[in-house]
Amino acid sequence: MPGNGSVTRSTLRQQIADALRDEVLAGRLTPGRAFTVKEIAEQYGVSATPVREALVDLSAQGILEADQHRGFRVPEYSLADYRRMLEARGLVTDGMFQALTEAHPALAGMDSPRTVAALAAVRRRGEEAQRAAAAGDLGVLIGYDLRFWRELSGLFGNPYLADFLHRLRVQSWVCAVQHLRRLPDLRGRLWAGHTELVDALARREARAAQEIVAAANAHSLALLERLPRE
Repeated sequence: MPGNGSVTRSTLRQQIADALRDEVLAGRLTPGRAFTVKEIAEQYGVSATPVREALVDLSAQGILEADQHRGFRVPEYSLADYRRMLEARGLVTDGMFQALTEAHPALAGMDSPRTVAALAAVRRRGEEAQRAAAAGDLGVLIGYDLRFWRELSGLFGNPYLADFLHRLRVQSWVCAVQHLRRLPDLRGRLWAGHTELVDALARREARAAQEIVAAANAHSLALLERLPRE
């Protein structure tokens, strides 16, 4: 059938991008690690084209950096970078939650069976994230946390908003992982207030939701700031 080649390449491109993103988020590709398209293509046993496209995609998301003449590398983020990421995230979520008190059209049916069911699904993601945080399982936590926020922001009916917040959260996790992986035991040290946030939104308590997120950001930043002393 015509088009099969492009579909296969597109699927391969996504698979490679997903695999490399997981490697970065797991901390297995360390900050400053550089590699070429040829190196990754040989590692996965594929042609250069889907690899190059995957690396460009990850570079656009801030997960990798294009290094002119030398391929790509894992970015090295500082605590100052993390503070700025948290500030950007806070501005986005504050705007989202403020919509609760301004009769935003996308939230007109907040009490509808469909929205209630969607919030219940988001809450389940939050419960899984909390369990992972309590166990100190950073990899599992990141997966559920990203899914939690993706689905939560999707309730506001604006795909551009959801995509933008998702990119910010992925980028901030890439930054945080570079620091958190230095701790031998993360049990009980990671923020785990996901269900509390969902409950506040279900009650349409925008101010409470904003305070929960602000406390989460402060908790994460304080944890990273303590690392040099530990």
